[in-house]
Amino acid sequence: MLCSMLGACSAIKLAYNNLPEVTYWWLDGYVDFGQQQSPRVRADLDTLLAWHRRQELPKIVDLLQEAQAKALEDIAPEQACQLADKVRERLVAVAAEVALPAAELAATLDETQLYNIERKYAKINAGYRQDWLDLSLAQQREKRFKLYLGRYEDFYGRLDSSQRTLVRTAVERSRFDARAIDADRRQRQAETLALLQRIKRENLPIPAARAELGAYLLRAVDPPPGATRDRQRLLLQEGCRDLAELHNQTNPEQRKRAARRLGSYATDFKDLAEVH
Repeated sequence: MLCSMLGACSAIKLAYNNLPEVTYWWLDGYVDFGQQQSPRVRADLDTLLAWHRRQELPKIVDLLQEAQAKALEDIAPEQACQLADKVRERLVAVAAEVALPAAELAATLDETQLYNIERKYAKINAGYRQDWLDLSLAQQREKRFKLYLGRYEDFYGRLDSSQRTLVRTAVERSRFDARAIDADRRQRQAETLALLQRIKRENLPIPAARAELGAYLLRAVDPPPGATRDRQRLLLQEGCRDLAELHNQTNPEQRKRAARRLGSYATDFKDLAEVH
């Protein structure tokens, strides 16, 4: 409401500048921070945002400008995946930067807070079951169709009937497996809890805890060779193929709309990067 009245800020800028506060409350929903932990977590999140603004936003601007240039022409699936790989590189950089404050926080968690995390995971898993696992295959596909349609139309505007058919066909042929995704997430949750418990039980020195958490975060962002990585890469390749097929069926006005949206994002992030 404030942005619409002033006409001088965007949702992206507002969301980015409030990331430390939003992230604090998101983390607190897992841990329930104590009085001694809260100020340190808030300070670490402010420091992380300052680093990200300085080091990462210019790289994100470059990625958005690259995508903007490609939006006006046909693209190949490989080009879409190359952009996705560059995004993953940025996530890896964030994971590396987060490792030290995460280790320092982990060293202060008590048994009650570890239990809070476990209970939060159980709640998330129950929600995922209700949202996906309890649905029939047809219901899952219809839900995914609506999700993808909303995302595509946010960029391209309303899709015509043939474009919508293309999206539906992509969803129906997808190798998406809700149960496999659920199993992968539960494995990550178990690994997280086991690591946090070991840091506390063995009173690991901060450098050792940082190394272990850094390795874990890297595995979460970019899994090592194995079934989980294979599933993620398969879905990524599907997504690149589907995006390229749809994009190549869009008309000039739809492409201009997508390019404008990407250009607007790039401008917003460039403005944010210049704030010190």
